[in-house]
Amino acid sequence: MSFSYIVLGAGRQGIAAAYDLAKFGEATRVTLADVDATLAERSAAQVNELLGRRAATALALDASDEAAVRRALKGYDVALSAVPYFFNLALTRAAIASGVSFCDLGGNTDIVRQQHALDGEARRAGVRVVPDCGMGPGMGNTLAVYAMGLLDSAEHVYIYDGGLPQHPSPPWNYQLTFSIEGLTNEYYGGMTVLRESKLTHIPCFTEFEMLEVPPLGDLECFFIAGGASTAPWTFAGKLQTYELKVLRYPGNFAQLKAFSDLGLFDTKPVKVDGKEVVPRHLFHTLFEPQVRAEVIKDVCIVRVRALGKKDGAAAEATVEVIDYYDETTGFSAMQRTTGWHLSIVAAMMARGEIRVGSFPVELAVPGDAFVREARRRGFRITESIAESASPEMLMEVAG
Repeated sequence: MSFSYIVLGAGRQGIAAAYDLAKFGEATRVTLADVDATLAERSAAQVNELLGRRAATALALDASDEAAVRRALKGYDVALSAVPYFFNLALTRAAIASGVSFCDLGGNTDIVRQQHALDGEARRAGVRVVPDCGMGPGMGNTLAVYAMGLLDSAEHVYIYDGGLPQHPSPPWNYQLTFSIEGLTNEYYGGMTVLRESKLTHIPCFTEFEMLEVPPLGDLECFFIAGGASTAPWTFAGKLQTYELKVLRYPGNFAQLKAFSDLGLFDTKPVKVDGKEVVPRHLFHTLFEPQVRAEVIKDVCIVRVRALGKKDGAAAEATVEVIDYYDETTGFSAMQRTTGWHLSIVAAMMARGEIRVGSFPVELAVPGDAFVREARRRGFRITESIAESASPEMLMEVAG
Protein backbone atom coordinates (compact mmCIF):
# COMPACT_ATOMS: atom_id res chain seq x y z
CA MET A 1 0.00 0.00 0.00
CA SER A 2 0.99 3.63 -0.33
CA PHE A 3 -0.06 6.75 1.54
CA SER A 4 -0.05 10.53 1.38
CA TYR A 5 1.16 12.82 4.15
CA ILE A 6 1.19 16.56 4.77
CA VAL A 7 3.66 17.98 7.30
CA LEU A 8 2.64 21.35 8.75
CA GLY A 9 5.82 23.21 9.59
CA ALA A 10 8.96 22.93 7.44
CA GLY A 11 11.51 23.51 10.19
CA ARG A 12 14.04 21.02 11.55
CA GLN A 13 11.59 18.44 12.92
CA GLY A 14 9.26 18.78 9.94
CA ILE A 15 12.12 18.05 7.52
CA ALA A 16 13.17 14.97 9.50
CA ALA A 17 9.60 13.65 9.63
CA ALA A 18 9.07 14.20 5.88
CA TYR A 19 12.32 12.42 5.05
CA ASP A 20 11.43 9.45 7.23
CA LEU A 21 7.93 9.14 5.76
CA ALA A 22 9.32 9.18 2.23
CA LYS A 23 11.89 6.52 3.14
CA PHE A 24 9.96 4.25 5.51
CA GLY A 25 6.32 5.37 5.41
CA GLU A 26 5.29 3.93 2.02
CA ALA A 27 4.59 7.46 0.83
CA THR A 28 3.33 8.34 -2.61
CA ARG A 29 3.13 11.99 -1.63
CA VAL A 30 4.76 14.05 1.13
CA THR A 31 4.01 17.77 1.29
CA LEU A 32 5.92 20.22 3.47
CA ALA A 33 3.67 23.19 4.27
CA ASP A 34 4.81 26.39 5.92
CA VAL A 35 3.78 30.03 6.15
CA ASP A 36 7.27 30.78 4.79
CA ALA A 37 7.05 29.58 1.18
CA THR A 38 10.81 29.86 0.70
CA LEU A 39 11.47 27.67 3.74
CA ALA A 40 8.97 25.09 2.49
CA GLU A 41 10.67 24.96 -0.91
CA ARG A 42 14.14 24.74 0.60
CA SER A 43 13.09 21.99 3.03
CA ALA A 44 11.40 19.92 0.31
CA ALA A 45 14.51 20.26 -1.84
CA GLN A 46 16.66 19.08 1.08
CA VAL A 47 14.51 15.98 1.57
CA ASN A 48 14.66 15.18 -2.16
CA GLU A 49 18.41 15.64 -2.26
CA LEU A 50 18.91 13.30 0.69
CA LEU A 51 16.70 10.66 -0.92
CA GLY A 52 18.13 11.07 -4.40
CA ARG A 53 14.65 11.33 -5.90
CA ARG A 54 11.67 13.67 -5.97
CA ALA A 55 9.47 12.64 -3.06
CA ALA A 56 8.58 15.90 -1.28
CA THR A 57 6.76 18.98 -2.53
CA ALA A 58 6.24 22.38 -0.94
CA LEU A 59 3.13 24.37 -0.08
CA ALA A 60 2.69 27.87 1.30
CA LEU A 61 0.20 27.60 4.16
CA ASP A 62 -0.59 29.67 7.25
CA ALA A 63 -1.37 27.27 10.11
CA SER A 64 -3.49 29.95 11.80
CA ASP A 65 -5.88 30.14 8.80
CA GLU A 66 -8.25 27.28 9.65
CA ALA A 67 -10.26 27.53 6.42
CA ALA A 68 -7.08 27.36 4.33
CA VAL A 69 -5.81 24.46 6.42
CA ARG A 70 -9.04 22.50 5.86
CA ARG A 71 -8.74 22.99 2.11
CA ALA A 72 -5.08 21.98 2.14
CA LEU A 73 -5.65 18.78 4.15
CA LYS A 74 -8.26 17.32 1.82
CA GLY A 75 -7.11 14.12 0.14
CA TYR A 76 -4.27 13.25 2.51
CA ASP A 77 -4.18 10.16 4.70
CA VAL A 78 -2.35 11.76 7.63
CA ALA A 79 -1.46 15.31 8.68
CA LEU A 80 1.50 15.90 10.99
CA SER A 81 1.91 19.12 12.97
CA ALA A 82 5.46 20.34 13.51
CA VAL A 83 4.37 23.89 14.34
CA PRO A 84 4.27 25.42 17.87
CA TYR A 85 1.90 23.74 20.32
CA PHE A 86 -0.64 26.58 20.47
CA PHE A 87 -1.82 25.83 16.91
CA ASN A 88 -2.62 22.18 17.59
CA LEU A 89 -6.16 22.28 18.96
CA ALA A 90 -7.48 24.19 15.94
CA LEU A 91 -5.44 21.98 13.60
CA THR A 92 -6.95 18.89 15.20
CA ARG A 93 -10.46 20.20 14.56
CA ALA A 94 -9.52 21.01 10.97
CA ALA A 95 -8.11 17.51 10.40
CA ILE A 96 -11.21 15.82 11.81
CA ALA A 97 -13.46 18.02 9.68
CA SER A 98 -11.35 17.11 6.62
CA GLY A 99 -11.44 13.37 7.35
CA VAL A 100 -7.67 13.21 7.85
CA SER A 101 -5.81 11.48 10.68
CA PHE A 102 -3.60 13.77 12.78
CA CYS A 103 -0.58 13.68 15.06
CA ASP A 104 1.57 16.47 16.46
CA LEU A 105 4.63 17.38 18.51
CA GLY A 106 2.43 18.65 21.34
CA GLY A 107 4.22 19.97 24.40
CA ASN A 108 1.32 21.45 26.39
CA THR A 109 -0.66 18.94 28.42
CA ASP A 110 -3.72 21.18 28.87
CA ILE A 111 -4.12 21.47 25.10
CA VAL A 112 -3.50 17.75 24.63
CA ARG A 113 -6.31 16.88 27.05
CA GLN A 114 -8.64 19.14 25.05
CA GLN A 115 -7.63 17.24 21.90
CA HIS A 116 -8.49 13.96 23.62
CA ALA A 117 -11.94 15.39 24.37
CA LEU A 118 -12.54 15.32 20.60
CA ASP A 119 -12.49 11.51 20.65
CA GLY A 120 -16.18 11.22 19.74
CA GLU A 121 -15.80 13.55 16.77
CA ALA A 122 -12.71 11.66 15.58
CA ARG A 123 -14.54 8.33 15.82
CA ARG A 124 -17.50 9.64 13.85
CA ALA A 125 -15.12 10.95 11.18
CA GLY A 126 -13.26 7.63 11.10
CA VAL A 127 -9.87 9.24 11.79
CA ARG A 128 -7.05 8.73 14.27
CA VAL A 129 -5.67 11.50 16.49
CA VAL A 130 -2.51 11.08 18.61
CA PRO A 131 -1.13 14.31 20.12
CA ASP A 132 2.15 14.75 22.01
CA CYS A 133 4.53 12.74 19.85
CA GLY A 134 8.24 13.59 19.67
CA MET A 135 11.06 12.81 22.07
CA GLY A 136 9.62 14.06 25.34
CA PRO A 137 6.73 13.77 25.55
CA GLY A 138 6.45 10.99 23.00
CA MET A 139 9.33 8.55 22.79
CA GLY A 140 9.76 8.56 26.57
CA ASN A 141 6.12 7.53 27.05
CA THR A 142 6.36 4.84 24.37
CA LEU A 143 9.58 3.39 25.80
CA ALA A 144 7.96 3.46 29.24
CA VAL A 145 5.17 1.27 27.88
CA TYR A 146 7.82 -1.02 26.38
CA ALA A 147 9.77 -1.20 29.67
CA MET A 148 6.59 -1.99 31.60
CA GLY A 149 5.91 -4.79 29.14
CA LEU A 150 9.27 -6.39 29.98
CA LEU A 151 7.95 -7.06 33.49
CA ASP A 152 5.03 -9.20 34.59
CA SER A 153 3.71 -6.21 36.52
CA ALA A 154 5.00 -2.67 37.01
CA GLU A 155 4.51 -0.33 39.95
CA HIS A 156 6.91 2.58 39.48
CA VAL A 157 8.11 4.27 36.27
CA TYR A 158 10.87 6.89 36.14
CA ILE A 159 11.83 8.61 32.88
CA TYR A 160 14.85 10.83 32.25
CA ASP A 161 15.39 12.64 28.95
CA GLY A 162 17.42 15.45 27.48
CA GLY A 163 18.86 16.95 24.32
CA LEU A 164 22.36 18.34 24.77
CA PRO A 165 25.33 19.58 22.71
CA GLN A 166 28.05 16.95 22.39
CA HIS A 167 30.64 19.63 23.14
CA PRO A 168 29.08 22.18 25.53
CA SER A 169 30.47 25.68 25.66
CA PRO A 170 30.03 28.12 28.54
CA PRO A 171 28.23 30.01 29.84
CA TRP A 172 25.06 28.17 28.77
CA ASN A 173 26.36 24.66 27.93
CA TYR A 174 23.21 24.28 25.84
CA GLN A 175 22.10 24.55 22.21
CA LEU A 176 18.54 25.11 21.03
CA THR A 177 17.43 22.18 18.87
CA PHE A 178 13.75 23.11 18.46
CA SER A 179 11.54 26.21 18.72
CA ILE A 180 12.23 28.70 21.50
CA GLU A 181 8.46 28.80 22.18
CA GLY A 182 8.49 25.08 22.87
CA LEU A 183 11.49 25.43 25.18
CA THR A 184 10.04 28.15 27.41
CA ASN A 185 6.69 26.36 27.47
CA GLU A 186 8.57 23.52 29.20
CA TYR A 187 10.07 25.92 31.73
CA TYR A 188 6.82 27.40 33.02
CA GLY A 189 4.36 26.02 35.53
CA GLY A 190 5.00 22.39 36.38
CA MET A 191 4.22 18.77 35.68
CA THR A 192 1.45 16.48 36.85
CA VAL A 193 2.96 13.17 37.95
CA LEU A 194 1.75 10.05 39.70
CA ARG A 195 2.83 9.64 43.32
CA GLU A 196 1.40 6.93 45.59
CA SER A 197 -1.22 6.36 42.86
CA LYS A 198 -2.37 9.99 43.18
CA LEU A 199 -2.13 12.80 40.63
CA THR A 200 0.35 15.30 42.05
CA HIS A 201 1.47 18.67 40.68
CA ILE A 202 5.24 19.28 40.87
CA PRO A 203 6.53 22.82 40.13
CA CYS A 204 9.29 23.40 37.61
CA PHE A 205 12.89 23.48 38.86
CA THR A 206 12.32 21.28 41.91
CA GLU A 207 13.57 17.92 43.27
CA PHE A 208 17.08 18.35 41.92
CA GLU A 209 19.33 15.28 41.70
CA MET A 210 22.34 14.02 39.75
CA LEU A 211 22.33 11.03 37.39
CA GLU A 212 25.32 9.30 35.83
CA VAL A 213 24.87 8.84 32.08
CA PRO A 214 27.91 7.24 30.44
CA PRO A 215 29.63 8.52 28.38
CA LEU A 216 28.40 12.03 29.27
CA GLY A 217 29.18 11.82 32.98
CA ASP A 218 27.04 13.23 35.77
CA LEU A 219 24.01 15.21 34.59
CA GLU A 220 21.54 17.34 36.49
CA CYS A 221 17.94 16.12 36.74
CA PHE A 222 14.91 18.18 37.74
CA PHE A 223 11.28 18.70 36.95
CA ILE A 224 10.05 20.93 34.13
CA ALA A 225 6.58 21.05 32.54
CA GLY A 226 4.71 18.64 30.32
CA GLY A 227 7.12 15.77 29.72
CA ALA A 228 4.99 13.09 31.37
CA SER A 229 2.03 14.31 29.30
CA THR A 230 -1.24 12.49 29.96
CA ALA A 231 0.33 9.26 31.24
CA PRO A 232 -0.28 10.03 34.95
CA TRP A 233 -4.02 10.21 34.23
CA THR A 234 -3.85 7.10 32.06
CA PHE A 235 -2.05 5.01 34.69
CA ALA A 236 -3.77 6.38 37.81
CA GLY A 237 -4.95 3.40 39.80
CA LYS A 238 -2.62 1.08 37.87
CA LEU A 239 0.83 2.39 38.89
CA GLN A 240 2.16 3.86 42.11
CA THR A 241 4.59 6.23 40.37
CA TYR A 242 4.98 7.79 36.92
CA GLU A 243 7.26 10.78 36.50
CA LEU A 244 9.82 12.39 34.18
CA LYS A 245 12.83 14.61 34.82
CA VAL A 246 14.88 16.52 32.26
CA LEU A 247 18.65 16.06 31.91
CA ARG A 248 21.06 18.99 31.68
CA TYR A 249 24.78 19.64 32.07
CA PRO A 250 25.96 20.78 35.51
CA GLY A 251 25.21 24.46 36.17
CA ASN A 252 22.15 24.67 33.93
CA PHE A 253 19.67 24.18 36.76
CA ALA A 254 20.89 27.24 38.68
CA GLN A 255 20.74 29.43 35.56
CA LEU A 256 17.22 28.38 34.63
CA LYS A 257 15.88 28.66 38.16
CA ALA A 258 17.27 32.18 38.38
CA PHE A 259 15.53 33.14 35.11
CA SER A 260 12.32 31.57 36.43
CA ASP A 261 12.55 33.32 39.80
CA LEU A 262 13.00 36.64 38.00
CA GLY A 263 9.76 36.00 36.10
CA LEU A 264 11.38 35.84 32.67
CA PHE A 265 9.20 32.90 31.61
CA ASP A 266 5.96 34.69 32.53
CA THR A 267 3.47 35.64 29.82
CA LYS A 268 1.74 38.49 31.69
CA PRO A 269 3.01 41.86 30.41
CA VAL A 270 4.96 44.19 32.68
CA LYS A 271 5.64 47.89 32.16
CA VAL A 272 9.13 48.95 31.11
CA ASP A 273 9.68 52.68 30.49
CA GLY A 274 5.93 53.10 30.15
CA LYS A 275 5.55 50.33 27.57
CA GLU A 276 4.12 46.86 28.10
CA VAL A 277 6.60 44.04 27.59
CA VAL A 278 5.93 40.30 27.84
CA PRO A 279 8.83 38.87 29.89
CA ARG A 280 8.86 35.61 27.95
CA HIS A 281 9.12 37.47 24.63
CA LEU A 282 12.03 39.47 25.99
CA PHE A 283 13.72 36.26 27.10
CA HIS A 284 13.22 34.78 23.62
CA THR A 285 14.81 37.85 22.03
CA LEU A 286 17.85 37.81 24.30
CA PHE A 287 18.42 34.09 24.83
CA GLU A 288 17.72 32.51 21.43
CA PRO A 289 20.69 34.12 19.59
CA GLN A 290 22.96 32.86 22.38
CA VAL A 291 22.02 29.21 21.91
CA ARG A 292 20.96 28.95 18.25
CA ALA A 293 23.35 27.30 15.76
CA GLU A 294 23.02 26.28 12.12
CA VAL A 295 24.72 22.93 12.63
CA ILE A 296 23.96 21.20 15.90
CA LYS A 297 26.15 18.25 16.82
CA ASP A 298 24.06 17.02 19.70
CA VAL A 299 23.20 13.96 21.73
CA CYS A 300 19.75 12.91 22.95
CA ILE A 301 19.13 10.58 25.86
CA VAL A 302 15.97 8.79 26.96
CA ARG A 303 16.28 6.43 29.92
CA VAL A 304 13.33 4.58 31.47
CA ARG A 305 13.36 2.59 34.71
CA ALA A 306 10.31 0.42 35.42
CA LEU A 307 10.17 -1.28 38.82
CA GLY A 308 7.86 -4.16 39.59
CA LYS A 309 7.88 -7.95 39.46
CA LYS A 310 9.17 -10.59 37.05
CA ASP A 311 8.66 -14.32 37.63
CA GLY A 312 7.42 -13.59 41.14
CA ALA A 313 10.51 -11.60 42.23
CA ALA A 314 11.18 -7.87 42.51
CA ALA A 315 12.78 -6.67 39.28
CA GLU A 316 13.80 -3.54 37.42
CA ALA A 317 13.61 -3.11 33.63
CA THR A 318 15.81 -0.42 32.11
CA VAL A 319 15.39 0.80 28.54
CA GLU A 320 17.67 3.46 27.08
CA VAL A 321 18.38 5.16 23.79
CA ILE A 322 21.32 7.50 23.23
CA ASP A 323 21.37 9.05 19.77
CA TYR A 324 23.88 11.39 18.12
CA TYR A 325 24.01 13.92 15.32
CA ASP A 326 24.13 12.05 12.01
CA GLU A 327 27.02 13.10 9.77
CA THR A 328 25.49 11.38 6.72
CA THR A 329 22.15 13.21 6.64
CA GLY A 330 23.08 16.26 8.71
CA PHE A 331 20.13 15.56 11.01
CA SER A 332 20.60 16.41 14.65
CA ALA A 333 19.79 13.81 17.27
CA MET A 334 16.84 15.96 18.30
CA GLN A 335 15.52 15.93 14.74
CA ARG A 336 15.79 12.15 14.64
CA THR A 337 14.32 11.38 18.06
CA THR A 338 11.59 14.01 17.80
CA GLY A 339 10.72 14.02 14.10
CA TRP A 340 10.98 10.25 13.70
CA HIS A 341 8.78 9.38 16.65
CA LEU A 342 6.18 11.64 15.03
CA SER A 343 6.63 10.04 11.59
CA ILE A 344 6.60 6.49 12.97
CA VAL A 345 3.25 7.22 14.62
CA ALA A 346 1.96 8.81 11.38
CA ALA A 347 2.93 5.73 9.37
CA MET A 348 1.24 3.47 11.93
CA MET A 349 -1.90 5.56 11.52
CA ALA A 350 -1.78 5.31 7.75
CA ARG A 351 -1.41 1.53 7.94
CA GLY A 352 -4.36 1.26 10.31
CA GLU A 353 -2.24 0.00 13.21
CA ILE A 354 -3.70 2.60 15.57
CA ARG A 355 -7.36 2.64 16.61
CA VAL A 356 -9.83 5.21 15.28
CA GLY A 357 -10.44 8.01 17.77
CA SER A 358 -8.31 10.43 19.81
CA PHE A 359 -5.98 8.59 22.19
CA PRO A 360 -3.01 9.36 24.45
CA VAL A 361 0.29 8.31 22.93
CA GLU A 362 0.88 5.81 25.76
CA LEU A 363 -2.34 3.99 24.81
CA ALA A 364 -2.24 4.47 21.05
CA VAL A 365 1.30 3.31 20.24
CA PRO A 366 2.36 -0.28 21.08
CA GLY A 367 5.80 -0.24 22.67
CA ASP A 368 7.15 -3.32 20.87
CA ALA A 369 5.95 -2.07 17.46
CA PHE A 370 7.63 1.29 18.01
CA VAL A 371 10.92 -0.27 19.13
CA ARG A 372 10.91 -2.49 16.04
CA GLU A 373 10.38 0.53 13.78
CA ALA A 374 12.95 2.63 15.65
CA ARG A 375 15.59 -0.06 15.28
CA ARG A 376 14.86 -0.24 11.54
CA ARG A 377 15.93 3.40 11.43
CA GLY A 378 19.18 2.77 13.25
CA PHE A 379 18.28 3.76 16.80
CA ARG A 380 20.35 1.82 19.32
CA ILE A 381 17.87 0.88 22.03
CA THR A 382 19.28 -1.13 24.92
CA GLU A 383 17.22 -3.04 27.44
CA SER A 384 17.93 -5.05 30.56
CA ILE A 385 16.06 -6.74 33.38
CA ALA A 386 17.68 -7.19 36.77
CA GLU A 387 16.64 -8.41 40.16
CA SER A 388 16.16 -5.58 42.60
CA ALA A 389 15.08 -4.78 46.09
CA SER A 390 11.34 -4.55 46.40
CA PRO A 391 9.84 -1.36 44.96
CA GLU A 392 8.73 -0.43 48.49
CA MET A 393 12.30 -0.68 49.84
CA LEU A 394 13.66 1.33 46.92
CA MET A 395 11.09 4.03 47.58
CA GLU A 396 12.16 4.15 51.25
CA VAL A 397 15.81 4.53 50.24
CA ALA A 398 14.92 7.27 47.72
CA GLY A 399 12.93 9.03 50.43
